[in-house]
Amino acid sequence: MRVKEIEDLIILGDKYSFSEIEYSRLKKKFNSIIHISYKSKPFHNNIDKINEALEQSTQRVIVLNTQAPLEKELIVYLTKLELQNVKYITIEHFLETYLKKYFISEELSVNTAFLEEVSPYSKFQYAIKRSIDFIGIFLLFLPTLIFSLYTKFRMHKESPGSLYFEQKRVGLGGEEFNCIKLRSMHLNAEENGAKFAKEDDPRVYPWGDRIRYTKIDELGQLYNVLKGEMHLIGPRPERKIWTKEFEKSIPYYSQRHVVAPGITGLAQLKYQYGRGKIDAKEKLMYDLYYIKNWSLKLELEIIWKTLVFLLTSKKEDLSNF
Repeated sequence: MRVKEIEDLIILGDKYSFSEIEYSRLKKKFNSIIHISYKSKPFHNNIDKINEALEQSTQRVIVLNTQAPLEKELIVYLTKLELQNVKYITIEHFLETYLKKYFISEELSVNTAFLEEVSPYSKFQYAIKRSIDFIGIFLLFLPTLIFSLYTKFRMHKESPGSLYFEQKRVGLGGEEFNCIKLRSMHLNAEENGAKFAKEDDPRVYPWGDRIRYTKIDELGQLYNVLKGEMHLIGPRPERKIWTKEFEKSIPYYSQRHVVAPGITGLAQLKYQYGRGKIDAKEKLMYDLYYIKNWSLKLELEIIWKTLVFLLTSKKEDLSNF
């Protein structure tokens, strides 16, 4: 269902909690947004609130964001509203249409459709992705060589040691591979165990901090792309110590491994964080959307947005992406 012409939005229920960033993005797409909490309230109170919200607009859509069962009286009321040009969209379809996210329920029994919807690339899709991979390798070879040489020069001054850093990451089918990056941390940075990177991380040397911020350190993974262990675009590969933890608490987490990982991806553009379980779940929603809705258009959009980010070295407004 296409609802881009709708100017006013009514969100009924609390099944999914929108973040402040998401609200700010939606406010650029809708004239107004009204949230009506449905849980543990008499149906007539909800009807009054919906009526009040509808009086403020002529073009409106109601997002069915309810987890608790709707009472019969409320269902009858909502059915009559549809005859008055009020449109409905489920929270699952709304997230995909406007935020490019795949809804993840906390209850595994709620949705098993993901087993069919989130599946590996077809042979044709894989052929297109590999063609894009090789074009990318060709175009990025010279810049990678230049940055690698300059990084080696800076390392000699700031953190002597090997140019590249190899780390086991989880890839296609849950199998591990050696992920290669330009080294951005001092040698023996993880002698006290694995930790998520953070701002002003003392393990990072000055130039290493720069290449991490601009994502230049990821260029070493072009070798992984050449070998077929990665694509240019796809879910970012994580370490097994984290994937094992996330699989215990985040539904469908292992489903991101039905395709090979990427140097960058939709999740890196839409959610530029990544320091724990909450962030991992947010990123997973974008990863699953990408896998389910893969197309050449989406692939090229991600490549273009990534280039804009790299060339401007700032977080671009992605509200319309």
